[in-house]
Amino acid sequence: MDILNEILQAEKRIKTHIVKTPLLKSEHLSEISDANVYLKLESEQLTGAFKNRGAVNKILSLSEEELEKGVVTASTGNHGKAVSRALSIVKGKGIVFVPENAAEDKLKAIKEYDVEIKHHGNSVEITELYAKEYAKKNNMTWVSAYDDEKVVGGQGTIGIELLEQLKDIDVVFVIIGGGGLISGISTYLKNKSPNTKIIGCMPENSPEMYLSVKAGKCVTSEPKETLSSASAGGFEEDSITFPICQKLVDEFVLASEAEIQAAMKLVYEKDNKKIEGASAVGVAAFIKQKDKYKGKNIVIIISGGNISDEKFKKIIE
Repeated sequence: MDILNEILQAEKRIKTHIVKTPLLKSEHLSEISDANVYLKLESEQLTGAFKNRGAVNKILSLSEEELEKGVVTASTGNHGKAVSRALSIVKGKGIVFVPENAAEDKLKAIKEYDVEIKHHGNSVEITELYAKEYAKKNNMTWVSAYDDEKVVGGQGTIGIELLEQLKDIDVVFVIIGGGGLISGISTYLKNKSPNTKIIGCMPENSPEMYLSVKAGKCVTSEPKETLSSASAGGFEEDSITFPICQKLVDEFVLASEAEIQAAMKLVYEKDNKKIEGASAVGVAAFIKQKDKYKGKNIVIIISGGNISDEKFKKIIE
């Protein structure tokens, strides 16, 4: 497995199908921390989240035969939308499995594309396992949201952009769900900028990767509701992201629901950006640790901005 090489290949493969997202200096976060704090706005990526990168890289890598047989994925929203858009590029067909309780605004985004949506299960894990088995039985290609070299490689192109946009990066705060995003970014940065510290950020209500790294094995926890719905749920026991997180993530920081909510409100009021809960976890984690990083160059990955106006308004009010 050569993730670094995959990232380099992915950059060439996907560059005409993604946006090189802005790196915005947050004046407010910089001021309250006495540091230089930048927001990497994947919320302004096509499809509104970083998932576009990995999905496009995976789908563009498939053979004509694989595309003809069709692909299957499972998602609560952002990954499903990204895979659906990627399929539209190659005129491919696919099925997106979603939990029975999937948010309507997320489903609406997937429905913009010509894919089939099927409901199964009442949790991310149950839906994912069923969908993976469905793909196997029907001889279709399974597209994981994180447990795939091509997907991780696509997400890692963010690392390439970061070092082009900011020469010296001391610390990067990255949300962790299944670990695809942080695996890609950390693989690239630790190779090209080994002194850069990688902080894994998670909601207290869904800290599976943190618990697993701490225990040295895959740990599952009782799912609780979280504003960080895009990162909620664990990862498969043999996922490629687990050993990468074990090796390359320097520290984990957990954020409470109140801290996530406050971070969403702060970024909206001070930086004029509407971000989803998963993005706010990194901001909340940084605020908790801000006194440690005076004078440093900090990047917080804003992973997505896919949240309805109605839902967002309720949260910040």
